[in-house]
Amino acid sequence: MKFIIDNWMLLAVALGSGALLVLPVLQGLMDAGLSPNVVVQLINKERALLVDVREESEFKSEHILNSQHVPLSELEARLPQVHKNKATPLVLVCASGIRSAKAVQIAKKLGYQEAHSLSGGLKSWKEVNLPTEGLAA
Repeated sequence: MKFIIDNWMLLAVALGSGALLVLPVLQGLMDAGLSPNVVVQLINKERALLVDVREESEFKSEHILNSQHVPLSELEARLPQVHKNKATPLVLVCASGIRSAKAVQIAKKLGYQEAHSLSGGLKSWKEVNLPTEGLAA
C-alpha cells in the first residue's frame, strides 16, 4: 500500500498509457459497418464493389447479387487482383458481419481506405428483401 501512495503519479501514467493503447482496438470493435441501404447507395452512386469473404460452400448456397467471392483466408493474397482501384469503395460481406469486420482491417492494411463492412452481413441484407442469388435464393 505504501508503494501505491508513494508512486501514485507513476501508476496514473501507466494506467493512462494503457488506456490509450487499448482505445484503438475498442474503436475498431465498435465500428458496426454500413447498413444495407447505405451499401445500395454506395453501389449506385460510387460503383462500390461487394466482396463476400465467406467460405465457398456458404457463397454457393446464397450470396448478394453480383458480389465477388474471396474467402477471408485468401483475402490478403487475392484482393488486389479482384479490386484493383483502391479509390473505389469496397464493401466486405459475410454471414453476420464478424468476418467482414476482420476483412476490413486486412483491406485497409493493403491500402483500401474506402473499405467497409456490411453491418449484420447477409442476414441484414435479406431482412430488407434485397436481391440474392445461389441455391437458397
